[in-house]
This record gives sequence, C-alpha cells and structure tokens, in this order.
Amino acid sequence: MYLLDTNHCSLILQGDSNLLTQLQVKVNASVAISSIVAGELLFMAQKSEQKINNLIQVRAFLNKIRIYPVNLEIAEIYGEFKTELINKFGAKDKQKRRKMKIEQLGFSDHDVWIASTAIYYSLIVVSCDSDFQRMRQVKIFDLESWI
Repeated sequence: MYLLDTNHCSLILQGDSNLLTQLQVKVNASVAISSIVAGELLFMAQKSEQKINNLIQVRAFLNKIRIYPVNLEIAEIYGEFKTELINKFGAKDKQKRRKMKIEQLGFSDHDVWIASTAIYYSLIVVSCDSDFQRMRQVKIFDLESWI
C-alpha cells in the first residue's frame, strides 16, 4: 500500500508517462494520499495561472484516489515524531531547541504529517524529497521514489 507525496501527484497530474506506468504496474496495490497532500494540491491549483482548469483537474484526481484523513492517533505520532526530529537535528542547547522551528532543520511540517500518516497505516511513502530520508534516521518507515 502506497502513500503518494505531493511531488509524485503533481507529476501524475502533468501526465508524466513514467509515473502513469508505475500506477498501472501497482494497479493491484492500494495507492492513496493523505489529506495534507490533498490540501497542498488544492493550494497549488488555487495559486496557479490556470486556476479553474487546474482546480477541475485536481478535484477529478482527488475523487479517484483514496484520501487518508488525519486523526488523533496520527496527531499523537506527529507530535512525538516532530519532537524527536528537533531533538536529533536541532541545537544541543535545550533552550535553543525549545524555540526551534522544524523548517529551520530542513523539514516541512507537511512532510512530518505525511510520514506520520504512513507510519500509522503502515504505508510506503512515495516521494523524491530528501527530507524523508533524513526523517528515517529517527523513525523507520518504508520509502520509495518512482522517479
């Protein structure tokens, strides 16, 4: 079971032949996204120059794919995971570490949510973002890139 990150979804929406082939190969496996990715895709469409066409395309994609919502259990994983990331990669001084933002460490808050969703549901994250590789130094989860 696969959980696609925004970068892979964007390429699918652009008609990337390699990713469309991968989707066909994985036809018997469950392919899904998190509600965080759905929000990112809708945001990208909203801010685009071809807003109406892109919103139509994104909504059609979202209607065809399973979307995992964030729940309390995922929020628990997220809170713990984010703390562990800051403790591992943040400043050694406790006071400085407490004020540290996850983005200062090169991680996206959204990606921590996506990884937390994958951990909860035992899914394989499909992404080419290097921050997922670094996250795996703190919590083990499966990761692939189809690019």
